[in-house]
Amino acid sequence: KATVSVLNWECHSSTMFRRAGRALLEVSAVAAESRKLLCVFNTPDGRMEVTGQIGQSLMEAAKAGGIDIEAACDGACACCTCHCYVEEPFLSRLPEKSEDEEDMLDMAIDLRDNSRLACQIMLSEKLRGITVELPDEAESQLE
Repeated sequence: KATVSVLNWECHSSTMFRRAGRALLEVSAVAAESRKLLCVFNTPDGRMEVTGQIGQSLMEAAKAGGIDIEAACDGACACCTCHCYVEEPFLSRLPEKSEDEEDMLDMAIDLRDNSRLACQIMLSEKLRGITVELPDEAESQLE
């Protein structure tokens, strides 16, 4: 009887662990899905939507989603080739521009009050659905 009890416990605990593992995978999938958010880009070629991840920069989301954005410095805030215009209400939800971002934006073509560098916009829950416009030419004047 002792052997049978041990076997039953092993079988029962194995089933419990499999169920717990499946539940953990389901929770992880839900958590990963909740970290995704929509980013809308109005480009010279039309409206494009991409999925970004919370904690990712808007520039990274754009590149991963196939948006034609140069981002020459690859997010180091050392150029202005990811210049974009952030639409409200999202603009007011962003932190103030850093001095480095201000310096790089000084070199942007067609600078506006809502100009920002996409590499400096970190995606968060409050930016779900962020909508930006890309200039006709996102080029640095350093060239």
